Amino acid sequence: MKVLVTGGAGYIGSHTCVALIEAGHQPIALDNLCNSNPESLRRVAVITGCEVPFIQGDVCDEAVLEQVFAAHSDIGCVIHFAGLKAVGESVAKPLDYYRNNLLSTMSLVRVMGRHGVKKIIFSSSATVYAADNEMPLREDSKTGSCTNPYGWSKYMCEQILRDVAKADSAWSVVLLRYFNPVGAHPSGLMGEHPNGIPSNLMPFISQTAVGKREKLSIFGNDYDTPDGTGVRDYIHVVDLARGHVAAVDHLLRHSGEAVFNLGTGRGCSVLELVHAFEEANGVTVPYTIAPRRSGDLATCYADPTKSHTELGWQAQYDRVDMCRDTWNWQRKNPNGYDE
Repeated sequence: MKVLVTGGAGYIGSHTCVALIEAGHQPIALDNLCNSNPESLRRVAVITGCEVPFIQGDVCDEAVLEQVFAAHSDIGCVIHFAGLKAVGESVAKPLDYYRNNLLSTMSLVRVMGRHGVKKIIFSSSATVYAADNEMPLREDSKTGSCTNPYGWSKYMCEQILRDVAKADSAWSVVLLRYFNPVGAHPSGLMGEHPNGIPSNLMPFISQTAVGKREKLSIFGNDYDTPDGTGVRDYIHVVDLARGHVAAVDHLLRHSGEAVFNLGTGRGCSVLELVHAFEEANGVTVPYTIAPRRSGDLATCYADPTKSHTELGWQAQYDRVDMCRDTWNWQRKNPNGYDE
């Protein structure tokens, strides 16, 4: 089946293109390249032997979307990754996040409807869950009361898609709530390529290990956790990509709306991840303790039972795999895709 992948040149989007091809699907990538690099799609072709058709364009622009669906009239479903995604930046630039993330989703769904394509997988986030939930987080845990505009934008997009599915029973919507994607393709050809200073932990660890950064800042060591640092559910990006293939299969069998967590179900502290990276790769990661960041939770991890029972999916890569594959990518590509 042909699958339109918005944000297809990005970190998760490009890895998902690999997984789709390996499962026998035909991805088409649409990306405005504001936070991605087309080299990632050339690497997809090297890994899979299949080139991914690429359209450079903005998902907020309905005229661009009309051209895509007119040129590819046999698109069967859409995986919607495109969106701004840095939590800290969303606090500083809330209007940019609300405009981009909501407008892109609404524009995409309008054009999809006009072309009779009514199957969509939405890239959501664990940030939609309320801060006062007990752990682990289940799909029926309380949502809302988000701590930043990024989380609110994901929450609002989820509601938009639910309402679309409720208004028209022909729609099939899957909302995938990610926890903390890390790692890289085991080949070392593809990985995370952040612009500027990384906003996520793992690329900051690897860039510090390779000498691009002087030291890692760990934000807070006085949380109510075993070692005082924040605990998160880190999931290998290849496992995450496999989750999207499982969601495509679900779309083909079901209508209506469904939501799934994509996580390992295991919490890992910041210091545990740092030490695991050092041990797995034989490197040193200098770090310093910095003040807590506003809005950060002490602990956040998933209950992935529903994904296992209904999607037939579960994470296969462990913490050592995540650290090894990240270092393999960073060591072979110290400047990411800008080599």
